[in-house]
Amino acid sequence: MTTSRTVIRTASVLALGLALAACVSTAPPVKPPVDTTTPAQRMAAVDASAGKDDKELDVQPLRDAGIEDLRVVAKAKRQANDLAGAADALDQALLINEGDPSIVQERAEIALLQGDWARAETLARKAVELGSKTGPLCRRHWATIEQARLARGEKENAASAHAQLEGCTVPGIKRY
Repeated sequence: MTTSRTVIRTASVLALGLALAACVSTAPPVKPPVDTTTPAQRMAAVDASAGKDDKELDVQPLRDAGIEDLRVVAKAKRQANDLAGAADALDQALLINEGDPSIVQERAEIALLQGDWARAETLARKAVELGSKTGPLCRRHWATIEQARLARGEKENAASAHAQLEGCTVPGIKRY
């Protein structure tokens, strides 16, 4: 008789445990926050980061007239929200002179506006390699890299790009 009582008690405890386990609710899976920043807002952040300082020297190279015409076309198409047309014009300019960091940067910014985060970062990194390590253009490179990384959810890598922005600014000359 003791064995049957033990079996009944064990079965009762097991049934009670299963019943209680069924009552326990599991927390719903935690979804990562969705980034709602638009490409235009990312571009505005690049523009804000690159700000000019009146005391800062900003040297612009002389450009080939054909390249300058393509840059003007790209700017007009960008303003008309024809990003594919702007990209095409800048791609043509890059075929003429692939080593101009400002054209590479302009193309990176179009990629950013198109939501092509990987291409925007790749082009901006190339512009960093080609260009000056100081000034507004340097800040635009790093701000573009930062925004591309943020768009991909790479906050730590974006922070390292943001840290590079400070190195692009050289104190101005004090004039008396």
